[in-house]
Amino acid sequence: MTILVTGGAGFIGSNFILDWLAQGEEPVVNLDALTYAGNLENLASLQGDARHVFVQGDITDRALVDRLLAEHRPRALIHFAAESHVDRSISGPGAFIKTNIEGTYTLLEAARQHWQGLPEPERAAFRFHHVSTDEVYGSLKAEDPAFAETNAYEPNSPYSASKAASDHLVRAWHHTYGLPVLTTNCSNNYGPYHFPEKLIPLMIVNALAGKPLPVYGDGQQIRDWLYVRDHASAIRAVLAEGRVGETYNIGGWNEMANIDIVKTVCALLDELRPDAAGPYSRLITYVKDRPGHDRRYAIDARKIERELGWRPAETFATGIRKTVQWYLDHPAWVQRVQSGAYRDWVQQQYGA
Repeated sequence: MTILVTGGAGFIGSNFILDWLAQGEEPVVNLDALTYAGNLENLASLQGDARHVFVQGDITDRALVDRLLAEHRPRALIHFAAESHVDRSISGPGAFIKTNIEGTYTLLEAARQHWQGLPEPERAAFRFHHVSTDEVYGSLKAEDPAFAETNAYEPNSPYSASKAASDHLVRAWHHTYGLPVLTTNCSNNYGPYHFPEKLIPLMIVNALAGKPLPVYGDGQQIRDWLYVRDHASAIRAVLAEGRVGETYNIGGWNEMANIDIVKTVCALLDELRPDAAGPYSRLITYVKDRPGHDRRYAIDARKIERELGWRPAETFATGIRKTVQWYLDHPAWVQRVQSGAYRDWVQQQYGA
Protein backbone atom coordinates (compact mmCIF):
# COMPACT_ATOMS: atom_id res chain seq x y z
CA MET A 1 0.00 0.00 0.00
CA THR A 2 1.04 3.57 -0.73
CA ILE A 3 -0.32 7.06 -0.22
CA LEU A 4 0.12 10.04 -2.56
CA VAL A 5 0.70 13.38 -0.81
CA THR A 6 0.58 16.74 -2.60
CA GLY A 7 2.55 19.63 -1.16
CA GLY A 8 4.66 17.31 0.96
CA ALA A 9 7.69 19.62 0.99
CA GLY A 10 5.71 22.47 2.56
CA PHE A 11 5.35 23.20 6.25
CA ILE A 12 2.35 21.04 7.14
CA GLY A 13 2.92 18.47 4.41
CA SER A 14 6.53 17.76 5.41
CA ASN A 15 5.60 17.45 9.06
CA PHE A 16 2.82 15.05 8.08
CA ILE A 17 5.21 12.86 6.05
CA LEU A 18 7.78 12.79 8.85
CA ASP A 19 5.06 11.82 11.31
CA TRP A 20 3.56 9.25 8.92
CA LEU A 21 6.85 7.43 8.34
CA ALA A 22 7.68 7.59 12.04
CA GLN A 23 4.42 5.73 12.75
CA GLY A 24 4.71 2.94 10.16
CA GLU A 25 6.22 1.52 7.01
CA GLU A 26 3.63 2.49 4.37
CA PRO A 27 5.45 4.42 1.58
CA VAL A 28 4.66 7.99 0.55
CA VAL A 29 4.81 9.45 -2.96
CA ASN A 30 5.39 13.17 -2.46
CA LEU A 31 4.36 15.54 -5.29
CA ASP A 32 5.52 19.12 -4.76
CA ALA A 33 6.25 21.99 -7.14
CA LEU A 34 8.93 23.41 -4.80
CA THR A 35 7.69 26.97 -4.88
CA TYR A 36 9.24 29.45 -2.43
CA ALA A 37 7.66 27.71 0.59
CA GLY A 38 8.45 24.16 -0.50
CA ASN A 39 11.72 22.97 0.98
CA LEU A 40 13.10 19.46 0.58
CA GLU A 41 15.56 20.18 3.36
CA ASN A 42 12.57 19.67 5.69
CA LEU A 43 12.75 16.00 4.66
CA ALA A 44 16.55 15.63 4.73
CA SER A 45 16.25 12.89 7.36
CA LEU A 46 14.50 10.74 4.72
CA GLN A 47 17.33 10.98 2.20
CA GLY A 48 17.93 7.45 0.90
CA ASP A 49 14.75 6.12 2.56
CA ALA A 50 12.93 3.98 -0.02
CA ARG A 51 9.61 4.72 1.71
CA HIS A 52 9.74 8.34 0.47
CA VAL A 53 9.48 8.92 -3.28
CA PHE A 54 9.79 12.58 -4.21
CA VAL A 55 8.45 13.92 -7.52
CA GLN A 56 8.86 17.58 -8.42
CA GLY A 57 5.81 18.74 -10.34
CA ASP A 58 2.68 20.85 -10.40
CA ILE A 59 -0.74 19.60 -9.32
CA THR A 60 -2.23 21.28 -12.39
CA ASP A 61 -0.20 18.90 -14.61
CA ARG A 62 -2.88 16.33 -15.35
CA ALA A 63 -0.60 13.98 -17.30
CA LEU A 64 1.86 13.84 -14.40
CA VAL A 65 -0.86 13.19 -11.82
CA ASP A 66 -2.37 10.46 -14.03
CA ARG A 67 1.04 8.82 -14.37
CA LEU A 68 1.69 8.83 -10.62
CA LEU A 69 -1.71 7.33 -9.88
CA ALA A 70 -1.26 4.61 -12.49
CA GLU A 71 2.31 3.81 -11.50
CA HIS A 72 1.97 3.79 -7.72
CA ARG A 73 -1.75 2.88 -7.29
CA PRO A 74 -2.08 4.76 -3.97
CA ARG A 75 -4.89 3.82 -1.63
CA ALA A 76 -5.31 7.50 -0.72
CA LEU A 77 -4.50 10.95 -2.06
CA ILE A 78 -3.89 13.51 0.69
CA HIS A 79 -4.05 17.02 -0.74
CA PHE A 80 -2.01 19.62 1.15
CA ALA A 81 -0.68 21.60 -1.82
CA ALA A 82 -1.94 25.18 -1.68
CA GLU A 83 -0.96 28.79 -1.78
CA SER A 84 -1.70 29.80 1.80
CA HIS A 85 -0.39 33.24 2.74
CA VAL A 86 -3.16 35.84 3.04
CA ASP A 87 -0.86 38.82 2.42
CA ARG A 88 0.42 37.25 -0.79
CA SER A 89 -3.14 36.54 -1.91
CA ILE A 90 -4.00 40.22 -1.54
CA SER A 91 -1.08 41.38 -3.67
CA GLY A 92 -1.21 38.52 -6.19
CA PRO A 93 -4.46 36.50 -6.17
CA GLY A 94 -3.85 34.80 -9.53
CA ALA A 95 -1.50 32.17 -8.13
CA PHE A 96 -4.13 31.24 -5.54
CA ILE A 97 -6.81 30.75 -8.18
CA LYS A 98 -4.49 28.54 -10.23
CA THR A 99 -3.14 26.33 -7.44
CA ASN A 100 -6.05 26.17 -5.02
CA ILE A 101 -8.93 25.96 -7.49
CA GLU A 102 -7.53 24.70 -10.79
CA GLY A 103 -5.09 22.40 -8.99
CA THR A 104 -7.79 20.84 -6.84
CA TYR A 105 -10.01 20.36 -9.90
CA THR A 106 -7.16 18.61 -11.74
CA LEU A 107 -6.54 16.28 -8.81
CA LEU A 108 -10.24 15.49 -8.40
CA GLU A 109 -10.64 14.56 -12.06
CA ALA A 110 -7.48 12.45 -12.06
CA ALA A 111 -8.52 10.74 -8.83
CA ARG A 112 -12.02 10.11 -10.16
CA GLN A 113 -10.70 8.40 -13.28
CA HIS A 114 -8.22 6.38 -11.23
CA TRP A 115 -10.83 5.38 -8.63
CA GLN A 116 -13.42 4.36 -11.22
CA GLY A 117 -10.90 2.01 -12.81
CA LEU A 118 -9.92 0.24 -9.60
CA PRO A 119 -11.11 -3.28 -8.88
CA GLU A 120 -12.85 -4.10 -5.65
CA PRO A 121 -11.87 -3.99 -2.81
CA GLU A 122 -9.35 -1.28 -3.78
CA ARG A 123 -12.15 0.90 -5.09
CA ALA A 124 -14.05 0.75 -1.80
CA ALA A 125 -10.91 1.52 0.21
CA PHE A 126 -9.74 4.55 -1.82
CA ARG A 127 -9.93 8.02 -0.22
CA PHE A 128 -9.38 11.60 -1.44
CA HIS A 129 -8.48 13.63 1.66
CA HIS A 130 -8.68 17.39 1.14
CA VAL A 131 -6.83 19.53 3.71
CA SER A 132 -8.41 22.96 4.15
CA THR A 133 -8.62 25.88 6.55
CA ASP A 134 -10.90 27.48 9.12
CA GLU A 135 -10.63 30.75 7.18
CA VAL A 136 -13.36 29.60 4.78
CA TYR A 137 -15.90 30.35 7.53
CA GLY A 138 -15.09 34.06 7.66
CA SER A 139 -14.67 36.09 10.84
CA LEU A 140 -16.22 35.77 14.29
CA LYS A 141 -17.30 38.41 16.77
CA ALA A 142 -15.99 38.14 20.32
CA GLU A 143 -19.26 36.66 21.57
CA ASP A 144 -19.85 34.25 18.67
CA PRO A 145 -19.55 30.48 19.17
CA ALA A 146 -16.59 28.75 17.52
CA PHE A 147 -16.81 27.50 13.93
CA ALA A 148 -18.65 24.19 13.60
CA GLU A 149 -18.76 22.05 10.47
CA THR A 150 -22.28 23.35 9.82
CA ASN A 151 -21.24 27.03 9.65
CA ALA A 152 -21.95 28.84 6.40
CA TYR A 153 -18.95 29.74 4.27
CA GLU A 154 -18.11 33.47 4.31
CA PRO A 155 -14.52 33.81 3.05
CA ASN A 156 -13.08 37.32 3.18
CA SER A 157 -9.68 37.15 1.44
CA PRO A 158 -8.61 35.88 -1.98
CA TYR A 159 -6.83 33.05 -0.14
CA SER A 160 -9.84 31.92 1.87
CA ALA A 161 -12.16 32.35 -1.12
CA SER A 162 -9.93 30.09 -3.22
CA LYS A 163 -9.88 27.47 -0.45
CA ALA A 164 -13.65 27.71 -0.05
CA ALA A 165 -14.01 27.10 -3.78
CA SER A 166 -11.80 24.03 -3.53
CA ASP A 167 -13.87 22.70 -0.63
CA HIS A 168 -17.02 23.08 -2.71
CA LEU A 169 -15.43 21.22 -5.62
CA VAL A 170 -14.51 18.33 -3.33
CA ARG A 171 -18.05 18.18 -1.96
CA ALA A 172 -19.51 18.29 -5.49
CA TRP A 173 -17.29 15.49 -6.78
CA HIS A 174 -18.52 13.32 -3.91
CA HIS A 175 -22.19 14.21 -4.39
CA THR A 176 -22.18 13.99 -8.19
CA TYR A 177 -19.70 11.23 -8.92
CA GLY A 178 -19.52 9.33 -5.64
CA LEU A 179 -15.79 9.97 -5.20
CA PRO A 180 -14.98 8.92 -1.60
CA VAL A 181 -13.74 12.19 -0.12
CA LEU A 182 -12.82 13.49 3.34
CA THR A 183 -12.34 17.17 4.17
CA THR A 184 -10.59 18.67 7.18
CA ASN A 185 -10.68 22.37 8.07
CA CYS A 186 -7.88 23.28 10.44
CA SER A 187 -6.95 26.26 12.57
CA ASN A 188 -3.58 28.06 12.50
CA ASN A 189 -0.64 25.65 12.67
CA TYR A 190 2.78 26.32 14.18
CA GLY A 191 5.89 24.24 14.74
CA PRO A 192 9.16 23.15 13.08
CA TYR A 193 9.95 23.93 9.41
CA HIS A 194 7.51 26.85 9.23
CA PHE A 195 8.53 29.30 6.50
CA PRO A 196 9.39 32.62 8.21
CA GLU A 197 6.69 34.73 6.64
CA LYS A 198 3.97 33.55 9.05
CA LEU A 199 3.51 35.15 12.47
CA ILE A 200 5.34 32.83 14.88
CA PRO A 201 8.47 31.99 12.85
CA LEU A 202 8.71 35.61 11.66
CA MET A 203 8.72 36.84 15.26
CA ILE A 204 11.38 34.32 16.28
CA VAL A 205 13.66 35.02 13.32
CA ASN A 206 13.30 38.81 13.51
CA ALA A 207 13.82 38.89 17.25
CA LEU A 208 17.04 36.89 17.02
CA ALA A 209 18.25 39.27 14.31
CA GLY A 210 17.34 42.36 16.36
CA LYS A 211 14.79 43.45 13.78
CA PRO A 212 11.35 44.98 14.46
CA LEU A 213 8.53 42.59 15.33
CA PRO A 214 5.68 43.87 13.11
CA VAL A 215 2.20 43.52 14.60
CA TYR A 216 -0.83 44.40 12.48
CA GLY A 217 -3.24 47.02 13.83
CA ASP A 218 -3.85 46.69 17.56
CA GLY A 219 -2.69 43.07 17.67
CA GLN A 220 -6.02 41.88 19.03
CA GLN A 221 -6.84 39.55 16.14
CA ILE A 222 -7.62 36.18 17.70
CA ARG A 223 -6.73 32.79 16.22
CA ASP A 224 -6.93 29.20 17.40
CA TRP A 225 -3.44 27.64 17.41
CA LEU A 226 -2.56 23.99 16.78
CA TYR A 227 0.86 22.33 16.96
CA VAL A 228 1.59 20.91 13.52
CA ARG A 229 2.31 17.36 14.68
CA ASP A 230 -1.15 17.31 16.30
CA HIS A 231 -2.58 18.23 12.90
CA ALA A 232 -0.72 15.26 11.42
CA SER A 233 -2.19 12.89 13.99
CA ALA A 234 -5.69 14.25 13.32
CA ILE A 235 -5.33 13.62 9.59
CA ARG A 236 -4.21 10.06 10.27
CA ALA A 237 -7.30 9.57 12.43
CA VAL A 238 -9.67 10.98 9.79
CA LEU A 239 -8.06 8.97 7.01
CA ALA A 240 -8.35 5.78 9.05
CA GLU A 241 -11.83 6.15 10.50
CA GLY A 242 -13.53 9.25 9.09
CA ARG A 243 -16.93 8.87 7.42
CA VAL A 244 -16.83 9.32 3.65
CA GLY A 245 -18.22 12.66 2.53
CA GLU A 246 -17.85 14.25 5.95
CA THR A 247 -16.00 17.37 7.06
CA TYR A 248 -14.03 17.43 10.32
CA ASN A 249 -12.84 20.63 11.98
CA ILE A 250 -9.41 20.33 13.60
CA GLY A 251 -8.42 22.80 16.30
CA GLY A 252 -6.11 23.19 19.25
CA TRP A 253 -8.54 24.70 21.78
CA ASN A 254 -6.05 27.60 22.06
CA GLU A 255 -7.63 30.96 21.23
CA MET A 256 -5.05 33.72 21.59
CA ALA A 257 -4.63 37.29 20.38
CA ASN A 258 -1.71 37.92 18.05
CA ILE A 259 -0.06 40.36 20.46
CA ASP A 260 -0.16 37.73 23.22
CA ILE A 261 1.49 35.24 20.87
CA VAL A 262 4.26 37.76 20.16
CA LYS A 263 4.77 38.50 23.85
CA THR A 264 4.91 34.76 24.64
CA VAL A 265 7.59 34.25 21.98
CA CYS A 266 9.55 37.20 23.39
CA ALA A 267 9.37 35.83 26.93
CA LEU A 268 10.61 32.41 25.81
CA LEU A 269 13.50 33.98 23.92
CA ASP A 270 14.35 36.09 26.98
CA GLU A 271 14.62 32.81 28.90
CA LEU A 272 16.33 30.62 26.30
CA ARG A 273 18.53 33.15 24.42
CA PRO A 274 18.79 36.40 26.42
CA ASP A 275 19.74 39.54 24.52
CA ALA A 276 22.23 41.85 26.20
CA ALA A 277 20.39 44.80 24.63
CA GLY A 278 17.29 44.07 26.72
CA PRO A 279 13.99 42.19 26.54
CA TYR A 280 12.87 41.21 23.05
CA SER A 281 9.50 42.87 23.61
CA ARG A 282 11.30 46.20 23.00
CA LEU A 283 11.25 45.26 19.30
CA ILE A 284 7.43 45.06 19.03
CA THR A 285 6.31 47.52 16.35
CA TYR A 286 2.67 48.16 15.46
CA VAL A 287 2.09 48.56 11.72
CA LYS A 288 -0.88 49.44 9.52
CA ASP A 289 -3.44 46.66 9.47
CA ARG A 290 -3.83 44.64 6.30
CA PRO A 291 -6.99 45.06 4.17
CA GLY A 292 -9.99 43.03 5.32
CA HIS A 293 -8.16 41.50 8.28
CA ASP A 294 -10.50 38.98 9.97
CA ARG A 295 -10.88 39.67 13.66
CA ARG A 296 -11.33 36.21 15.16
CA TYR A 297 -11.24 32.55 14.20
CA ALA A 298 -12.08 29.71 16.58
CA ILE A 299 -12.60 26.01 15.94
CA ASP A 300 -15.17 23.77 17.59
CA ALA A 301 -13.35 20.43 17.40
CA ARG A 302 -15.93 18.37 19.29
CA LYS A 303 -17.02 16.34 16.25
CA ILE A 304 -13.62 14.79 15.60
CA GLU A 305 -13.25 14.04 19.30
CA ARG A 306 -16.72 12.54 19.55
CA GLU A 307 -16.51 10.40 16.41
CA LEU A 308 -12.80 9.55 16.22
CA GLY A 309 -11.50 10.10 19.75
CA TRP A 310 -8.93 12.69 18.67
CA ARG A 311 -7.68 15.55 20.82
CA PRO A 312 -4.44 17.54 20.52
CA ALA A 313 -1.58 16.19 22.60
CA GLU A 314 0.16 19.58 22.98
CA THR A 315 -1.03 22.59 24.90
CA PHE A 316 0.03 25.94 23.53
CA ALA A 317 2.56 26.27 26.35
CA THR A 318 4.28 22.98 25.47
CA GLY A 319 4.01 23.41 21.72
CA ILE A 320 5.34 26.97 21.55
CA ARG A 321 8.32 26.08 23.75
CA LYS A 322 9.20 23.19 21.42
CA THR A 323 8.82 25.51 18.43
CA VAL A 324 11.04 28.29 19.76
CA GLN A 325 13.67 25.75 20.81
CA TRP A 326 13.61 24.17 17.34
CA TYR A 327 14.38 27.50 15.68
CA LEU A 328 17.17 28.15 18.17
CA ASP A 329 18.62 24.73 17.37
CA HIS A 330 18.39 25.12 13.56
CA PRO A 331 19.88 28.50 12.58
CA ALA A 332 21.37 27.05 9.40
CA TRP A 333 17.92 25.98 8.17
CA VAL A 334 16.60 29.49 8.74
CA GLN A 335 19.56 31.08 6.99
CA ARG A 336 19.28 28.86 3.94
CA VAL A 337 15.53 29.37 3.63
CA GLN A 338 15.93 33.11 3.82
CA SER A 339 18.82 33.21 1.37
CA GLY A 340 17.38 30.75 -1.12
CA ALA A 341 20.46 28.57 -0.76
CA TYR A 342 18.23 25.60 -0.02
CA ARG A 343 17.48 25.46 -3.76
CA ASP A 344 21.17 24.70 -4.29
CA TRP A 345 20.78 21.94 -1.73
CA VAL A 346 17.90 20.48 -3.76
CA GLN A 347 20.09 20.49 -6.87
CA GLN A 348 22.91 18.77 -5.00
CA GLN A 349 20.70 16.09 -3.42
CA TYR A 350 18.20 15.38 -6.17
CA GLY A 351 19.63 16.72 -9.43
CA ALA A 352 17.73 18.93 -11.84
